[in-house]
Amino acid sequence: MSDQLVTFVLQILNGLKIGSVYALVALGYTMVYGIIKLINFAHGDFIMVGSYALLYTMPIMVSMGMPAWMAVVIAIAICALVGITVEKVAYKPVRKKGNNMSALITAIAMSLFLENLAQTIFGAAPKPVGTIFSFPDMVFGEVKINGNTILTIIIGVSVMIALQFFVKNTKLGKSMRAVSEDGQAAVLMGINKNRTITMTFAIGSGLAAVASLMYCASYPQATPTIGAMLGLKAFVAAVLGGIGIIPGAMLGGIVIGLVESLSKAYIGDLTGGVITSAFSDAIVFGILIIVLLVKPSGILGKNVGEKV
Repeated sequence: MSDQLVTFVLQILNGLKIGSVYALVALGYTMVYGIIKLINFAHGDFIMVGSYALLYTMPIMVSMGMPAWMAVVIAIAICALVGITVEKVAYKPVRKKGNNMSALITAIAMSLFLENLAQTIFGAAPKPVGTIFSFPDMVFGEVKINGNTILTIIIGVSVMIALQFFVKNTKLGKSMRAVSEDGQAAVLMGINKNRTITMTFAIGSGLAAVASLMYCASYPQATPTIGAMLGLKAFVAAVLGGIGIIPGAMLGGIVIGLVESLSKAYIGDLTGGVITSAFSDAIVFGILIIVLLVKPSGILGKNVGEKV
C-alpha cells in the first residue's frame, strides 16, 4: 500500500471521528428545530458545560476506583439540567409572547451568557482535561490506526443509531414526532406538548455531553469558548443534511467532518503552505452558502411550497 493511500485512509478516519462529534451536536440543533422551529445557538455551549463537568468529575471517579470515562454520566445529567433550565427560563417565555426573531436573539444572548459565565467562574485560560480513555492502536497491514479514533467513531455511530431507534419506537419519541408534525393536533391527541419540548432539550443537551466526551478525548482541554466554533460547524452540518431531519443531521456531520479533514490534509500541501489548515473553516462555511443557494432544505430535506 502506497504512502499516499495510507495517508488518505487515515484522513478519512479522522474525518469520521470529528464528523461523529459534529453529528451528535447537529442532532441537538435539529431536534429542537424540529419541535419548536428554534435555532438554539446556545447548544454549542452545552459542549463547554460538558467539558468542564468532565474536568471536575473525572478525578472523583478515578478516586472511587471507577474508569474516568464514567464521568460522562454526571456530565450528561448536568448538561441536561442546564438545557432544561435554559428552555424554561429563556425560551419558554419568548415562545409564548415573542416571535421568531426575538427567539433567535434570545438564543444568541444565551450563548454569550453561558460563555461569559464560564469565563467568570473558571477563567479564560484553557484547563487540561486528563486522559478519558486509552484504547490500544490497531494495525491493518501498513495502516496503524489510533485506538481512540476507532472508539470515538464507534461511540458516535452507536449513539446515533440508539437515538434513531428511540425516536421511531418509544412513546416519547413518537410524541416528539407528533409535536414536530403538528403541535396543535398533538395536544388534541393528549400529548403534553410542554413536557415533550422539555424532554427534547434534555436529550439534545445530553447528546452534547457525549460529544464533549468524544471531543475532549482527542483534544484534552476545556475553555469557555470550546463550543463556539464547534457549534457553528455542527449548525452547518444540520443545515447541510436538512435541519429538522435526524438522519440528515447524521449525514451532514459526517460530510462536514470528512471535508474538514481532507482539506486540512491536502490543500496546504497543494499550495506549498500558502493556504493553511485554517482555510478549511472557510470551506465549511462556504458549503453553508452553497447549500442555502442551491438547496436550502438540505440534502435529505424536501422543498415545500408555502401557501399564500
